[in-house]
Amino acid sequence: MELRQMEYLVALADERHFTRAAELTGISQSGLSAAIRGLEEELGTSLFIRTTRRVEPTEAGFALLPYARAMLEQAAGARDAVVKASRDLAGSLRIGAEQCLGLVDIAALLDRFHRRHPRVETHFVQSGSHDLLGLLRAGELDVAFVATERHLSGLPRLEIGREPLLALLPPDHPLATRASVRWEALAEEAFIDFGPAWGVRTLNDEAFAARGVHRRVRCSVNDVHTLLDLVCRGLGIAVVPRHVAAKPQASGLRALPIAAEDAPEWTVSAVSSGRDRADSPAAHLLELVKEPRG
Repeated sequence: MELRQMEYLVALADERHFTRAAELTGISQSGLSAAIRGLEEELGTSLFIRTTRRVEPTEAGFALLPYARAMLEQAAGARDAVVKASRDLAGSLRIGAEQCLGLVDIAALLDRFHRRHPRVETHFVQSGSHDLLGLLRAGELDVAFVATERHLSGLPRLEIGREPLLALLPPDHPLATRASVRWEALAEEAFIDFGPAWGVRTLNDEAFAARGVHRRVRCSVNDVHTLLDLVCRGLGIAVVPRHVAAKPQASGLRALPIAAEDAPEWTVSAVSSGRDRADSPAAHLLELVKEPRG
């Protein structure tokens, strides 16, 4: 069994969806399917039950999963040990991130960076994407993980991934039985949305304005779980990135694709100030972001 196969197995078990797992691991969907089939042939058993709606690990898949995670953790630990022994990095690193980015685990990233470079003093701030870019331009941050493509001119940017936006509705909503929904069909709805500093709020405002659709935001929040709670209570609907709709707290809600050829995508990037040396803590953090998962 190869390490990459274990990476694909864990991603598919976590995401329960071939397309999302392929996006997460940076491989084509067909390549991921072939890798999983090859692993199943090697072991002589099925590791996943595939249906038209979902992918679930079999009993054998669940049995293999902890060993796969252990292999990935050991490989990551080995890389960290080598880097730590060969690079005696010191200094400080100021990092900012929007909450719940989905496509990058900031807590795990900070943990790995600290293990590799224990002499670097790290400082972390959480805020909306537009506020973080302001701090970056003001020289108060070295790296910002943001969910917007606006106001990035002149700033070095590493794109991490993209997701579509979904409409999130209570199950008894009149639109909940549809297979998809258009922006125009949401014109008369009350919305729960994030504050103006969040990247998805800008995407939503611009998407509705571009179609001449006026919308009413009933509640502006600065926390993902509060948004989901308010939608669950029927105070409004929301338009959110796909990973937010997949959270356990949203399991009772209906997530609908938005039918539009020009629908905006929610994009996560690591943005740096551009003032850092190639051997700076910020440059080493971005190296870590580029590494394959595991």
